[in-house]
Amino acid sequence: MKIHHVIFFLLIVSVTVQSVFADDSEARGIEQAGTGHDEDSGAEQTDNLESGIIQSIEENAKSETAIVEGAASTAAGAGKNLIEAVGSFSNSAVSSGVEKATQDFPVFLKLGMTLTIFGLQILLIWIVFHFSKILKKKVQFFGGKKFKNVHFKSIVLLESKQIVAVFCFTINVLKYVLAVFQLIITIPIIFNLFEPTKNIASKLFGYIFTPIKNFAIGFISYIPNLFTIIVIIFIAHYTLRALRFFTHHIEKGKLIIPGFYAEWALPTFNILRVLLIAFTVAMVYPHLPNSESDVFKGVSVLVGILFSLGSSSIVGNLISGIVMTYMRPFQLGDRIKINDITGFVIERGPMVVRIRTHKNEIVSMPNQMVMNNFITNYSTPASPASEELNGLIVHCPVSVGYDIPWERVHEILLKAAGKTENTEKTPVPFINHLKLDDFYCLYELNVYTKEVNILPKIYTNLYRNIQSEFAENNISLNCPHLHIEKNVSEF
Repeated sequence: MKIHHVIFFLLIVSVTVQSVFADDSEARGIEQAGTGHDEDSGAEQTDNLESGIIQSIEENAKSETAIVEGAASTAAGAGKNLIEAVGSFSNSAVSSGVEKATQDFPVFLKLGMTLTIFGLQILLIWIVFHFSKILKKKVQFFGGKKFKNVHFKSIVLLESKQIVAVFCFTINVLKYVLAVFQLIITIPIIFNLFEPTKNIASKLFGYIFTPIKNFAIGFISYIPNLFTIIVIIFIAHYTLRALRFFTHHIEKGKLIIPGFYAEWALPTFNILRVLLIAFTVAMVYPHLPNSESDVFKGVSVLVGILFSLGSSSIVGNLISGIVMTYMRPFQLGDRIKINDITGFVIERGPMVVRIRTHKNEIVSMPNQMVMNNFITNYSTPASPASEELNGLIVHCPVSVGYDIPWERVHEILLKAAGKTENTEKTPVPFINHLKLDDFYCLYELNVYTKEVNILPKIYTNLYRNIQSEFAENNISLNCPHLHIEKNVSEF
């Protein structure tokens, strides 16, 4: 069935119901006297509406495309008319029907009818509750065997027990809905049997049905805006899918953009996703129900103020995380030093950086604090991308007295460096003279290494080899200090 057929059917049903109710009100007006003019105008409006529908059908037959484009708004109008008609029927038809049927009945007969209706209502409610109890037992008995887990890829959305619980909850809701519906039908009938309670019946029924009718009318009137929201979300969804496709190819190296690093792909995608979601919310917001009301605007302003006051540090950490992403001061697994903390980067999140020290301590640092301090990266010089640096230089200061020639000190230090494992033979180690003190010369041994992950072990082996070489050559590493002591009595 095509959509314009459905719309045509809804229009015909709406007009038919309204015409029936108009005829009913006209008949009651003739009986009551003095209201003939109103019924004539109602019938006249019905005729105008029917002619308008016929004219719209003829126009729709000429252009089916125009019908499809206006489907949502036409369906909303038809549904609104239908609900308004049902509302007027439920309030007036029941009252007038009961009043006409029982106006000549004696009081005791009306009391008997009341008791009978009351008893039937209790019986019907008991039947509904008993049937729902039996149905729940069967669902619980057969559900574990028949129902299977609902999967989305590798994620279990609903287990069989949860599906059974959903069905049992639905049965409970339907049970109470049916009971309330029976009461809604029964109470006006009982109240209309007696003259003093007729007005109470109509008012009570209006209190119950009017909110439901208004909600249904509002929902159907909202259908055009709902279609607009669906279109906006549809476009945003497939835009995100396209961005995710390019992100995946950049990360895998299948798509190369000059000057754009592969590790930037995922953070850039996350930033674009947040901006796109914010733009989508801004586009959807005007189409939300009651978006123009002062209450809705007040709540939005309150949420914005609370977020602004309580998220200054959060926003600062987020921005620092974004800046560090594009600065690239370190990568996961790098050995770095921030303040007095030295260790390996095990996590780089939007809010914090986590470092594992050589003592297996996990240190969490907010991104804002990391940005405000100096960062020393030991892994970058040893990475394959920095081959021209030939690795990290391990340096060791050694102080030796002036009684040992510097040529011999160089020979011993270079020999100790050659025995140290996990160091590079080329470029060859070299020695710097750092200081000529009053009692000793300060040397610095420099050795290249690419094994930064075991840097403490390399330093330990280097110091050990230096100490052993000097001991083998009978050279003490104690630097002599001369102190002149004078007797005060001599002066």
